[in-house]
Amino acid sequence: MTYRIISLYSGSSGNAFLIVTPKTRILIDAGKNARALTRTLDEIGVPIETIDAIFITHDHHDHTSALPVLLKHHPMPVHVVAASAQVIERGAPQYVCDCLHRHTPLFCETVGDVTIRSFITPHDSEFSVGYRLEITDGEGVVYTIGYATDLGYVTEDIRTALMGCESVVIESNHDRDMLLTGPYPYQLKERILSRYGHLSNDDCAAFLSELAEHGLKHVMLAHLSEQNNDPSLAYHEALTALGRTDVDLFVAAPDHAVELFMSTPSKEEAVC
Repeated sequence: MTYRIISLYSGSSGNAFLIVTPKTRILIDAGKNARALTRTLDEIGVPIETIDAIFITHDHHDHTSALPVLLKHHPMPVHVVAASAQVIERGAPQYVCDCLHRHTPLFCETVGDVTIRSFITPHDSEFSVGYRLEITDGEGVVYTIGYATDLGYVTEDIRTALMGCESVVIESNHDRDMLLTGPYPYQLKERILSRYGHLSNDDCAAFLSELAEHGLKHVMLAHLSEQNNDPSLAYHEALTALGRTDVDLFVAAPDHAVELFMSTPSKEEAVC
């Protein structure tokens, strides 16, 4: 095994992803609550005590709500852009603030055998970033993972950051027709459809067709709306856009763990 990518849960109610390498275990976001997070980690055989660090994308509740209880019992480094940290700190216990490692919007951090670089994503939080992770194995082969959820549209910075990644976790939040005809208030629909809202199935699929021409091998569709999307719709739209069967395609679930892939790619496949 070179690395594993596991969605612990993903959706409007909470988001948390796990990256496992031979030397390092990293969480991206910590939504829902500490009990759900630690229980799901236990179910997949990764105790919370073995996590090396958490990287937060932005300050919204569905990405940070587990932190207060989690850090009380399991203090660990939490890497976050300073503007997002200011929001997380409001009313938070001192032990939470003590765990926060504040960064500039574009930062690079190495944890074990993983180098993590941030890139800016357009979302209506105080600030929002995605991550590009590079994992170097014992023979010097570099594997790349891209992570981008909560984005209103695909900017050139996002395109540059994810181009060449072999594995990508990408938002496929809503089906436009379901959203427009659904029960959400008009203002909320406007927010989701805006350039600082969430990525639709069709926009996600179009972007994946670009990435597929540049080394993409594994895809996890993430942050699906439970009200305005259906996993089968998101999956089939992405599959149609990819137009090929050699890209592994999975859909994250809101209430249980989903692993991106189980097999280890060959070295030839892994080089980006």
